[in-house]
Amino acid sequence: MMNSENLYAQLNEIDTQLLQLFKQRLDTAKELANQLPVMNRMNERNALANLSEQAGADYADYVFALYSDIFDMSRAYGEKTAAVNTELYKNIAQAIAKTPQLFPEEAIVACQGVEGAYSQQACDKLFAHPQIMYFTDFESVFSAVDAGLCRYGVLPLENSTAGSVSKIYDLMMKYNFSIVRSMRLKVDHNLLAKKGTKLEDVREIFSHEQAINQCGDFLKKLENVKATAYANTAMAAQMTAQSERTDVAALSSRYCADLYGLECLVSSVQDRGNNYTRFICISKTPEIYPGADKTSVMMTLPHKPGSLYKVLARLYSLNINLTKLESRPMPDRDFEFMFYFDLEASVYSPRFAEFMGSLEGLCESFKYLGSYSEVI
Repeated sequence: MMNSENLYAQLNEIDTQLLQLFKQRLDTAKELANQLPVMNRMNERNALANLSEQAGADYADYVFALYSDIFDMSRAYGEKTAAVNTELYKNIAQAIAKTPQLFPEEAIVACQGVEGAYSQQACDKLFAHPQIMYFTDFESVFSAVDAGLCRYGVLPLENSTAGSVSKIYDLMMKYNFSIVRSMRLKVDHNLLAKKGTKLEDVREIFSHEQAINQCGDFLKKLENVKATAYANTAMAAQMTAQSERTDVAALSSRYCADLYGLECLVSSVQDRGNNYTRFICISKTPEIYPGADKTSVMMTLPHKPGSLYKVLARLYSLNINLTKLESRPMPDRDFEFMFYFDLEASVYSPRFAEFMGSLEGLCESFKYLGSYSEVI
């Protein structure tokens, strides 16, 4: 029986041999890709079946998994030089060439809510002099951008406490748009009421469902108080100011207290002090500004084991960081999901080009949502 030192030496020798053979396989795959633009998937399936059978029952599953990865990596290496020639990457390069060097200071921007909404505050940080058009719901913001009524739209995507705004992800599947910038806004929720109202008088609190979720600990401490979801935090403050009731309050910003003549009963009632909401700025057509180092894509994957793993493995092999992975059920398709990815990679890097060029082979369908930078 060999001791551990000899076994490690044997493993090192095997790895050296495998390395040389793997490099040889990659080079051969590249040469084949130059001759045959479309890889023969039937040959791969037959090869997997034969290799698994040759391996025997004890090793078959491991061999199948290993060679599935080897075939994927060989295909990616063989096709990497062709990545910049794909239609998607050509469109991205065209968007880069057409986009001005500076992000605009003035624009007509669609936001959900009314004056004082967090979307408006995010908009004011993104643009120096925005002309804001307010809409009652998120879909109307998408629709305004899609119809050309507004050049941009600003929408909340996720919160550090309450998580993703699922309605936005669902609307992403319905509309064609491009993310041109994102930003993180520090969010402080305050309990606002009419002047003269005391905390013990409050029986119902209105706010957006995300704000209610972000203030769960505070709300649990209040006795006999109902929390009611409202379309928007600023709209909740506006309604509180206009209501004839004296037992209502709103979870909203300090800005709304001054704007609607309300009194702050309790300040900063969110569960966490580091409460941030991430907003995205969308346009109808792609705009890729200098410094874009984040990319968002959506894709549907084959309904079989390992489909998501293959995408993640490709990202890992290219050293591209995945910062968000979200799945949403697809309408009218039972138990099928659309996957949303946020990636960290410069739009100018070869790694980015290679991944974009390989998307068609990794998924059933995909949607490029834009490359952009984030403002903090």
